Amino acid sequence: MKIPVIKQLIEKYSKEELEAAEAAIAEEQKPAIEIPGDDEGEQLTHAYAAIQVIQSMEENNVDFKTALREYTGRVRNSIS
Repeated sequence: MKIPVIKQLIEKYSKEELEAAEAAIAEEQKPAIEIPGDDEGEQLTHAYAAIQVIQSMEENNVDFKTALREYTGRVRNSIS
């Protein structure tokens, strides 16, 4: 998971575009938008993370940095 890629996706695409790309990658198809990543797993992770951050921004009325910090905290907790 690369934070600059997530930020770029959020700045460039809508949540709907990212959701469509996530679904395409999950179905082993080429997404309509470019999702950077070394492989399909990383691309899927970037799309999912961007969607989660956007949802947090919308639902909690917070800025990008706050939403990203919340998301990465959840990821760290799930790993440990």
